[in-house]
Amino acid sequence: MSKLRQQLIQELVLRGCSPRTQEAYVSGVYQLAKYYRRSPDQISDPEIREYLLYLAQVRKLSASSRNQATSALRFFYQHVLARPVEQVVRVLPRVRHEIKRPQVFAITELERLFTVGCPHPGHRAFLMTVYGAGLRLNEACHLQLEDIQAQRQQLRVVQGKGRKDRYTLLSPRLLEELRRYWKWGRPTLWLFPSNRDPGRPMVDASAQRIFHKAVERAGLPRKGGIHSLRHSFATHLLEAGVEITAVQRLLGHTSLSTTTTYLHVRQERLAAIGGPLQLLDLSQLP
Repeated sequence: MSKLRQQLIQELVLRGCSPRTQEAYVSGVYQLAKYYRRSPDQISDPEIREYLLYLAQVRKLSASSRNQATSALRFFYQHVLARPVEQVVRVLPRVRHEIKRPQVFAITELERLFTVGCPHPGHRAFLMTVYGAGLRLNEACHLQLEDIQAQRQQLRVVQGKGRKDRYTLLSPRLLEELRRYWKWGRPTLWLFPSNRDPGRPMVDASAQRIFHKAVERAGLPRKGGIHSLRHSFATHLLEAGVEITAVQRLLGHTSLSTTTTYLHVRQERLAAIGGPLQLLDLSQLP
């Protein structure tokens, strides 16, 4: 391990960054060094900006992927090489995100997804858990049996995004499905273990494949990846009249502004109705 790499990891650990963040930042700096085949401390500011253009114009990475690379390089040059913050920010600008409304499934579509799309008991239990508890993909993959708190009707999420623990919903229907799944699969530690190694949790890529196959089997329109189930969870709760602050806590959002995205989705769905009069049958009017 090079001295700079070791220093980067030490700085990340000292600041309490999660293992996933450490991995992403180390990889981000490594990709820059690999591109120029030089140590990152020997790469000039114009070359760094040229690399960012390469990510945008040649590799055509999304705004979020480019911002992750920018965050990794900012951290490295600021905290490892001790360059002035103003210089780092000027050389490494962030990308403005496009405002995209989350796509959600209708209730009837989810009914079809969990029935027609999921004949496999394990796959059905997994997707129902993601939707029923509003989980992020990695959170669902890392659930353990001890996280199911049946008496309190809660599901515990350990070290979710931002390294925060939280509790979310465990409805009677989801609990019934998980009990049925346990009788079928008998997991011991991880609720959804890897097929290749039961001692390890399911990997994200396998979970995405399960979701996309279920969508295809059910004949549903594509609405993005498995995260659309979390979008659907939030939107359906708001449509049911649950307070937005409660939805914020269930989702584990730090900022309420993140949760308000789903209010826009709800408003769009209500606008499609055209007003309450559209729901009435007035065919008998003179």
